[in-house]
Amino acid sequence: MSTYHAPLRDMQFVLRELADIEEIAKLPGYGEAADVADAILEEASTFATEVLDPLNRTADKEGCSWRDGEVTTPRGFKDAYAQFAKAGWIGLPVPDEYGGQGLPQLLLGPTLEMWNAANVGFANGPLLNQGAIEAIELCGSDEQKKRYIPKLVSGEWTGTMCLTEPQAGSDLAAVKTKAVPEGDHYRITGQKIFITFGEHDLAPNIIHLVLARLPDAPEGTKGISMFIVPKVLVNSDGSLGEHNDVKCVGIEHKMGINGNPTCTLNYGESGKGAVGYLVGEPNRGLEYMFIMMNAARFSVGVQALAIADRAYQSALEYAKERVQSRDAASRNPQAVRIIEHPDVRRMLMTCKAQIEAMRALSYVTAASLDYAHKHPEESERKKHKAFVELMIPVVKAWCTETSQEVCSTALQVFGGMGYIEETGIAQQYRDVRITTIYEGTTGIQALDLVGRKLIRDMGATATAVVKQMKKFAKELESSEDSDVKALGATLDRHIDVLADVSQWIGMSAMGDLRKAFACSVPYLKLWGVTAGAWQLFRGADRAAKKLAGGESDDFYRAKITTAKFYASHVLTQAAWYAQQIKEGSGDVMTLPEAQFDLDRKTAVTA
Repeated sequence: MSTYHAPLRDMQFVLRELADIEEIAKLPGYGEAADVADAILEEASTFATEVLDPLNRTADKEGCSWRDGEVTTPRGFKDAYAQFAKAGWIGLPVPDEYGGQGLPQLLLGPTLEMWNAANVGFANGPLLNQGAIEAIELCGSDEQKKRYIPKLVSGEWTGTMCLTEPQAGSDLAAVKTKAVPEGDHYRITGQKIFITFGEHDLAPNIIHLVLARLPDAPEGTKGISMFIVPKVLVNSDGSLGEHNDVKCVGIEHKMGINGNPTCTLNYGESGKGAVGYLVGEPNRGLEYMFIMMNAARFSVGVQALAIADRAYQSALEYAKERVQSRDAASRNPQAVRIIEHPDVRRMLMTCKAQIEAMRALSYVTAASLDYAHKHPEESERKKHKAFVELMIPVVKAWCTETSQEVCSTALQVFGGMGYIEETGIAQQYRDVRITTIYEGTTGIQALDLVGRKLIRDMGATATAVVKQMKKFAKELESSEDSDVKALGATLDRHIDVLADVSQWIGMSAMGDLRKAFACSVPYLKLWGVTAGAWQLFRGADRAAKKLAGGESDDFYRAKITTAKFYASHVLTQAAWYAQQIKEGSGDVMTLPEAQFDLDRKTAVTA
């Protein structure tokens, strides 16, 4: 089983050449970002390889255990978490006033990728701290910020977000957890399920951010409020007091991410109700929770990319070592390493090209997050915020769907050995499967893209991004490099496909909204393969310019070759998605429900 090694060269290339960390460093408070970026990546890489990676396989086999409301994480996790917290990784993007490092969101891209590639079961825990910190920072009172954020930043306490209930999965309008006022706090009663790191032994306190309803709350999503519910109550001096009325009543037994305890939590188990504190204004909880949710959705997209890259590394190493069959195109009778077989090479190139496209799109989106938060001009903040909102569902859903394909392809490279747990590739295949499901399924992300990001603003943001891509494609077409020029022509043609389909969906929605929604997932994937090409081809253009400037580096040559492969093997999916959407959307709802299982009815007799 291979050891994870972070792809530092490509990470640095994307940070500097595509996400332009030098420009991010000009934003208020980020002056040192470009200078410290390489050092941060090196340190993170070392931690991922030396501390987290050795625990990945053992944690998958051992899993977590539950007994009498307490959860024990796999051996080594507690010590690894202490090291992770002490090194300051949790506070990377948090303002220094709360004990953080005050670095840009952009640097979360590569660091999150490393943690998740090395050990996704571990990485899910600290990831949630950052979401809780951001939600309290933006929506909490000054007292709440002072009391909770520094401890979450230091890692002394951990955070969760508690949304899902047995009857309320993606439909949060169905949340039934209650919050009854009592003095300066509320009593919370109800049950939450699928809570990541909802109970564990890594830290003495867990700060749950819980969605619940006040007694006079209106129905639906407009009647949901958000509450801070500590596992252990916090005294006025900041010390820990008595245990709150919240109990873990079980953990799930899952197909993957076994090092991550996924918990069922009962609030009010003893009957009196857990003490909770309202965050912000009543009935605005879902709005606040989306702060955490959007951060989590971006992170899950990067998480999937990370697992895919880990799987690709494993497949590449195996392909270089495994000797099997002679080369059919050669007269040499000797068996060769499987990397010399054309079909294996095709599989590896498919993995490599898609991973690099996902990485580029994810990091560039992270850079826009920084511009949206910090740019001094309101018009620029607004533009980047719109871009981020358009791209978040794409990063989350396209990256997770594509990463499943990459992990499956990587397993295929192993042949029969891939199906054996000892090789490790099966774990990546199992681990990545959840990423298209949690934090909003692919279907939910696609509905968000079509309904809220395309139809609601009459396609204004999508049109602006299409124009930006179109302008870039024309620039490539004027390049003196023949390969880059050809990439420009290909990209330009496929951008036209995206623009045409976007207009078709907008027009269809005016007459038949269900027809527009029926094609939402293929539409999201169309956005993904096209936007991924945009960023990957930007990299090829930069690489060509480096080579033309006299630099001789196989890394840059590989960038161009990989982009050409993507153009012919991945971007060509756009035509297929367009056909599904424009010609097949009307077919989705035509078969009556009763006819789905006609083949199981009584057979027709002669």
